[in-house]
Amino acid sequence: MPMPPPKATTESPRDRQVFHEMGQIVRALEQQGPQPVDELSRLVGAPYWEAGRFDRAVTSAVADGLVVQNADGLLQAV
Repeated sequence: MPMPPPKATTESPRDRQVFHEMGQIVRALEQQGPQPVDELSRLVGAPYWEAGRFDRAVTSAVADGLVVQNADGLLQAV
């Protein structure tokens, strides 16, 4: 008898990974305060991430209202 197919889901492992990366970004900003994008990238180890992942995680964090860019152009946690 064949196994049943897995349950349908709208969340992929990729989505969970972006959520985790967004959390890393928010925690870094909460602990270190507002940061320029380059320094934030260094703080979270983004140079070791797959290409484009840091930008996608930052964009998602901003879109979700977790991170904003302040008047000085620095990213900060909300």
